[in-house]
Amino acid sequence: MKNDLKHRTKVFAHNVIKLVAQLPNDYLSNHIKKQLIRCTTSVAANYRATCIAQSKPSFISKISIVIEEIDESHFWLEFIKDENLLPIESCKSLLNEADELTRIFISSRKTANLNLKN
Repeated sequence: MKNDLKHRTKVFAHNVIKLVAQLPNDYLSNHIKKQLIRCTTSVAANYRATCIAQSKPSFISKISIVIEEIDESHFWLEFIKDENLLPIESCKSLLNEADELTRIFISSRKTANLNLKN
């Protein structure tokens, strides 16, 4: 599962980078490009860090960062859609992937919190 999610988060970042390359070259789009590239690559990099966490509290802290970054990724993808910067179909699968990853990471944090208490 760990390696699957490592790969999945990395593919997500690559796919978002391909999407932002399609954005127009204007002030708003350039801002969104930078933000999306930053947060989606952060999801992948920080998830890798959770995989080598040395304790449950460390894992919980690191996975919380991943959750914040995937949520921000979702925000910027929605923003592209809301501003009609790209066709909705261009963003749909990435929005779905962001939703799925968010649910996985939140569930993982809940489980880790429960294990920490027991």
